[in-house]
Amino acid sequence: MHASDSRGHAPAFLQPQNGNGHRSSGYVPGKVVPLRPPPPPKSQAPAKCPSIRQEARASFAFSPEEQQAQGGSRKQKRHKNTFICFAITSFSFFVALAVVLGISSKYAPDENCPDQNPRLRNWDPGQDSAKQVVIKEGDMFRLTSDATVNSIVIQDGGLLVFGDDKDGSRNITLRTRYILIKDGGALHIGAEKCRYKSKATIALYGKSDEGESMPTFGKKFIGVEAGGTLELHGAQKASWTLLARTLNSSGLTYGSYAFEKGFIRGLNVRVIDQDTAKILESERFDTHEFHNESRRLQEFLRGQAPGRIVAIAVGDSAAKSLLQGTIQMIQDRLGSKLIQGLGYRQAWALVGVIDGGSTACNESVRNYENHSSGGKALAQREFHTVDGQKFSVTAYSEWIEGVSLSGFRVEVVDGVKLHLLDDVSSWKPGDQIVVASTDYSMYQAEEFTLLPCPECSRFQVKVKETPQFLHMGEIIDGVDMRAEVGILTRNVVIRGEMEDSCYAENQCQFFDYDTFGGHVMIRKNFTSVHLSYVELKHMGQQQLGRYPVHFHLCGDVDSKGGYRHATSVDGLSIHHSFSRCITVHGTDGLLIKDTIGFDTLGHCFFLEDGVEQRNTLFHNLGLLTKPGTLLPTDRNNSMCTTMREKVFGNYVPVPTTDCMAVSTFWIAHPNNNLINNAAAGSQDAGIWYLFHKEPTGESSGLQLLTKPELTPLGIFYNNRVHSSFKAGLFIDKGVKTTNASDADPREYLCLDNSARFRPHQDGDPEKPRVAALIDRLIAFKNNDHGAWVRGGDIVVQNSAFADNGIGLTFASDGSFPSDEGSSQEVSESLFVGESRNYGFQGGQNKYGGLGGIDQKPRTLPRNRTFPIRGFQIYDGPIHLTRCTFKKYVPTPDRYTSAIGFLMKNSWQITPRNNISLVKFGPHVSLNVFFGKPGPWFEDCELDGDKNSIFHDVDGSVTGYKDAYVGRIDNYLIRHPNCVYVQTLNTQSLTMTIARDEYPSHPMVLRGTNQKATFSQYQPVIMLEKGYTIHWNGPALKTIFLYLINFNKNDWIRVGLCYPPNTNFQITFGFLQRHNGSLSKIEDYEPVNSLEELQRKQSERKFYFDSSMGLLFLYLKAQGHRDGHSYCSSQGCERVKIQATTDSKAISNCMAKAYPRYYRKPSALKRMPAMLKGLCQGCGTRQVVFTSDPHKSYLPVQFQSPSKAETQRGDLSAISVNGTDFTFRSEGVLLLIVDACSVPFRLTEKKFFSLADVRLMEEYLKTGIPPRSVVLLSTRGEIKQLNISDSLVPLGLAKPAHLYNKGSTIFLGFSGNSKPSWTKLFTSPAKEGLGLVEQFIPLQLEEYGCHRAGTVRRRDLELLKQTSKAH
Repeated sequence: MHASDSRGHAPAFLQPQNGNGHRSSGYVPGKVVPLRPPPPPKSQAPAKCPSIRQEARASFAFSPEEQQAQGGSRKQKRHKNTFICFAITSFSFFVALAVVLGISSKYAPDENCPDQNPRLRNWDPGQDSAKQVVIKEGDMFRLTSDATVNSIVIQDGGLLVFGDDKDGSRNITLRTRYILIKDGGALHIGAEKCRYKSKATIALYGKSDEGESMPTFGKKFIGVEAGGTLELHGAQKASWTLLARTLNSSGLTYGSYAFEKGFIRGLNVRVIDQDTAKILESERFDTHEFHNESRRLQEFLRGQAPGRIVAIAVGDSAAKSLLQGTIQMIQDRLGSKLIQGLGYRQAWALVGVIDGGSTACNESVRNYENHSSGGKALAQREFHTVDGQKFSVTAYSEWIEGVSLSGFRVEVVDGVKLHLLDDVSSWKPGDQIVVASTDYSMYQAEEFTLLPCPECSRFQVKVKETPQFLHMGEIIDGVDMRAEVGILTRNVVIRGEMEDSCYAENQCQFFDYDTFGGHVMIRKNFTSVHLSYVELKHMGQQQLGRYPVHFHLCGDVDSKGGYRHATSVDGLSIHHSFSRCITVHGTDGLLIKDTIGFDTLGHCFFLEDGVEQRNTLFHNLGLLTKPGTLLPTDRNNSMCTTMREKVFGNYVPVPTTDCMAVSTFWIAHPNNNLINNAAAGSQDAGIWYLFHKEPTGESSGLQLLTKPELTPLGIFYNNRVHSSFKAGLFIDKGVKTTNASDADPREYLCLDNSARFRPHQDGDPEKPRVAALIDRLIAFKNNDHGAWVRGGDIVVQNSAFADNGIGLTFASDGSFPSDEGSSQEVSESLFVGESRNYGFQGGQNKYGGLGGIDQKPRTLPRNRTFPIRGFQIYDGPIHLTRCTFKKYVPTPDRYTSAIGFLMKNSWQITPRNNISLVKFGPHVSLNVFFGKPGPWFEDCELDGDKNSIFHDVDGSVTGYKDAYVGRIDNYLIRHPNCVYVQTLNTQSLTMTIARDEYPSHPMVLRGTNQKATFSQYQPVIMLEKGYTIHWNGPALKTIFLYLINFNKNDWIRVGLCYPPNTNFQITFGFLQRHNGSLSKIEDYEPVNSLEELQRKQSERKFYFDSSMGLLFLYLKAQGHRDGHSYCSSQGCERVKIQATTDSKAISNCMAKAYPRYYRKPSALKRMPAMLKGLCQGCGTRQVVFTSDPHKSYLPVQFQSPSKAETQRGDLSAISVNGTDFTFRSEGVLLLIVDACSVPFRLTEKKFFSLADVRLMEEYLKTGIPPRSVVLLSTRGEIKQLNISDSLVPLGLAKPAHLYNKGSTIFLGFSGNSKPSWTKLFTSPAKEGLGLVEQFIPLQLEEYGCHRAGTVRRRDLELLKQTSKAH
């Protein structure tokens, strides 16, 4: 296609970008070629009529038969040119008119719709798998029917558009091996302002071992080269949302029920709760053999409450001793008409309702003949729960070849209804959805098919399949654990055609299914690419570079790269695919929004080379992210050890350190933005930030302005991570950037532990640090860690951690002396040990046992002995402030603590770990745990274990203000400072350090880096005290003593053990860590006595007591320390001791040193008095942490005691936003709350005594204003609560059975909607409901609330901010 149209005017298309010379043939956002181009300029020459030969030129490669037919037509007789020109001109006019009228007959032309371009020609290439189509200049095709070709190349201004209908009635499938778009070519299916309405499918076919492989792209692909345009825009759908009500296994609150057994003689009976489908009673009455059994059945039925469902099935025989009184009871209370004539071994089944009459009874009987009953006696009736779920109760009885069978079933029918948080009216019957796991195993994610549901609101759908697992739809203990629900179906589909099983060289040793899917690759200098609401299924290949969507080395793809309309993918559904979801490779400024990645192999949302920046991931969902084979970090244990082609020599990879890092979001550079995303189940991590030491892959050699590990973090706001094994969020490590060699045999790009995140302004280490902000993270049900965060400075705030093995671990960005000291802080956050989300066995959940405050069965993150911790300290310095801890209760099998320390820690730890303003809930039995010898801590004797310490700044942990908390067996500490001892050639020596006041309790340190040239020992000690240091081997020739965390004038005295004949050279200096240089070097001089040394402790002096073998010197800091730095602003104060001796004796002077240098213990600072009363201002100020923080939730708690507890004097209460409304008298408390006011406004409080309960019904019907929340709680046994009918307008699906209940709690809404949070709770007589907690959303639009102003959406503000930053 030429750059200008037939009248000489350039079409209204996007100008070439990134220097490409071709115009796009069809895309300015929302625009296509106008139906009537403007007139030509006056200076243009008249258009000439082309010859017939010119018109007949092929616009793509025809088959030989087609070419022969065209050749015959050219042999026809030609007329004069003038006549030919007139005929062609006239014919063209009528064709154009026909096209316009044809379009108009369907729907009015719309210039926004690419398929309504009048210059398009309908195109039907037919079904020819050998046809190689080239769409080029002058070719503007509208595909109108199914087609199969070998390949399609769209180039030189060629245009292919999928035809559409106003009513969406078309169904077009294009099958091809590949589509290549380049040099001005364009492919359009719909547009952003004219979305495709019909069903369009591009099916990519072909096997890995057949057909031609194209350069760069390979096989089975859609490729976009320089100058190409790809615009695919399906119908908009709500991409994903959250459950708003828990989806129970089997669809019923108490589960489905199935029972079948042979030869259970008599009448087998089940009583079912008509409101919940719960099995209440299960009994058998042998009415064949015993009259007393018949009488017992009679009394059993007499005692049943009206409305109960009763199912009865005969086992073997039941008639012989069945008394008439019992028969009459069955007739009267259940409406049976067949029981009267029941005979010997007759099969009979009944489902009825107590006092429901014959119309509520369904029954069936079959005669017994020749060891068979001639069929099954089957009775079945359908009911509804008070939540509106339809269920059936079935009873059956039969004889089969002399075997008697009877059974029962209680199960959902006609689908299961899901209650959702957002408007899903765009979801249609037949669509496929996925519901995420809300337990430890990601394999509890389930797929469902939508059913027609005329009774559903716009927040509800009905699914065909029965759920196998429990999916939470509630905020539990203040943490949003509502399951994600995503729609997989789109009307524009790209899919790979697959074989039935794995074949050829496709890693069949790991996969038994075909993994050679299709792929989409976009390369640099494309003209325009936008994909929205497209479904990609069976895409990706287990080969590098072959991903469902792959932006390959595209550079800047937003305004910075010259794109007027920034490149984006929006609303994609990528599922059941074989290599990642979206790969961003050497590409910056891309927007990925509202996209789902489900059931995929390898890292899902993947930033590849460590150079990708300014990309924004907004409101994406990834779940069921499984291992793949491409990179070591994709692989699981078996893949890691099996795939050794790229390691050096015989090296066997170590899975836990080389591999096993597959993540839903793999972020290889911190300068990217994550907002509102959900990582809902990965084999290893949900979100993993890693830091490349240098660019890798095809970006190798690229010079970055700043190193990733020094670059400030982009926006991280309101992301949720759960159901991953290693961690929900992981910030740490990098990848190996060198090839395997003898020096390092590990594979290129395997996981590497060398990188540390230490962000600075402008990425310059000489400029101030810039704290990385993790704002609003929700992490729950992750096996190991909710979050593992290494580096600094890092701040975690407004976050929640629940049901993780360990909630949050902070690890420093390095260790002295290689780093300057950083900090990490967590504030305004909530930690929950074991919540009311008990989990559900199955779906590869490995661990279970008793736990929680009620010690009930539940799934566990690790085995039953694993010590669950909320916040874990590794080294520090950390600051934990304004945080709340709930529900950390040990069991007989394990320790469970709110705060703990890293297990088996050989590394340093700092006393600058500060904790303040923390709050421990009533169910926290162990505030802090320092570990104990056993399977998880081993001997608990490593250096870090022994020196575990933190500063309780305000006493909120221990009750003692300004107290330092350490292990009880650590006699070195009182005030928090460190001495760092570095030794040369220690040959794995252990160091013994003793405080002069407690010489009988020395600390033995093993040291770190024992395989390195220098070993390090870092005891935490008390200031202004004396210590001696000893070794378990010969004296060391070189020792360095560093003053870590010393402020100016802080001091200690040390005595180091040496042989008597040792000579010393001791120097002091300030070490500059960045370049290793020393400044202000001074030599130590000897003195003659310890007394003289004490008088001159501020001078550079030392004293060697040769009789004891102790070298004494004072370590006193000269400089002021800055912030969290280990050292002073002048550098690290270092003392270097060089010793000369020929002795090989063991350098341990303990026996000589004490008691001579023993000192009586003395207190430098008195122990503070224990604090009294509650901690003011402690804990997070937030009560609830949700993934929709722009909404306001009202916390409501009901305290419902049992009869025994009420007799003991326990109160009944309703708590609203922390305000308690208690009552002691028997009756009903009713609170009415305005649903449109925040934080809350109580409009009515009414109490109905037992005598006045009858007045409630009228009040509920007429006295409650609209837009009100109704909170109801009972106390005492109310035999008949006559309000069932009046609760239906307030949210129940049907009148409830409220007779003879122990307790009743109801949450309802008065208004025109029925919110999903409306609920009824009841308990049997004499029992209570305990503590019931709910979180009710306020000020919702569906309530009819008129908000004073627009709700602030921080997430949308940040999204706008990212686009401006580009």
